[in-house]
Amino acid sequence: MDLVNDLLAFTARSFVVFLTVFASTAAVVMLIRRARGFSARPTGWLEVKHLNQRFDDLRDGLQFGMVKGRAAFKALRKQAKALAKAAESSVTTRPTVYVLDFDGDLLATATAGLREEVTAIVGAAKPDDEVVLRLESGGGGVPHYGLAAAQLARLKDKKVKVTVCIDRVAASGGYMMACVADQVVAAPFSIIGSIGVVAQVPNVHRLLKRLDVDVQEMTAGEFKRTVTLFGEVTEKGKAKLQEQLEETHALFKAFVKEHRASLDIDKVATGEYWLGTRAKELGLVDALHTSDDYLLRRSQDANIYRVQFHPVNAWRERLMGAATELSERVVLRLASRAQQLRLQ
Repeated sequence: MDLVNDLLAFTARSFVVFLTVFASTAAVVMLIRRARGFSARPTGWLEVKHLNQRFDDLRDGLQFGMVKGRAAFKALRKQAKALAKAAESSVTTRPTVYVLDFDGDLLATATAGLREEVTAIVGAAKPDDEVVLRLESGGGGVPHYGLAAAQLARLKDKKVKVTVCIDRVAASGGYMMACVADQVVAAPFSIIGSIGVVAQVPNVHRLLKRLDVDVQEMTAGEFKRTVTLFGEVTEKGKAKLQEQLEETHALFKAFVKEHRASLDIDKVATGEYWLGTRAKELGLVDALHTSDDYLLRRSQDANIYRVQFHPVNAWRERLMGAATELSERVVLRLASRAQQLRLQ
């Protein structure tokens, strides 16, 4: 009986903790949304963070941590206040740098947020402002990355300077986006390039034939399907697919050449990739810096704001994920507690 009572008491406490955490998280989310001017529109909301303050806090934290003596501490504090006051007085006169992040996958799903961020900036940017895109992508589908590149082109059409920073990789579709920028900045050992097109289709037709399995596929149009998963691979089908790949590659090369006219496009559009240092020699990038270094330099003469679009259901999904994780932990703790009581 003691085992049952202890288990029920533990379950009740765990349930109370779960409800408290869930309710607290929901309350914090609501407060954050209100503080940032959350709009109940169905599309989502923009989160804006002032990065200059973050840089200043890091600098001041280090300096205050090293200072010794009360007098030196007061002097440093006075200096920090003077710098903060000077920065505040110049906020309205300095240009603005909008920082966006693009973490690419095969379908470039981050484009959904990018298009909203670009739309907001296009309506607010002044002539001296700049957009810095911190890009990371190994590429993916041509139409998906074509749309992502077109979003950056919207900024250039509005005469907004665009800088792409690559810390680790911008290959294939990733470089299709990067080449649109007025300036491409890359870390020395980042992976750049891969200007090529690939199609890879597994085919199990011969296996199905051995197993006496038929797959019926009806098409209208000679090349509605060329190389498929189940159908027989013919020389004519392979030739057509290769023709389509070559055409797409030619368009890719023309797109890169349009935006970076000084490139020897035939030399760099072989599908190869290069590390940042070599990519700069080839003209694929303009400078070798990390995004942190570039933004720190710009913070000396500009207001830096990170802009991120959150879909309307983003917080809901995070809350559900957190609730699920917490529930799993509660179940594990219940099982562990029950096992301990049995051992006792």
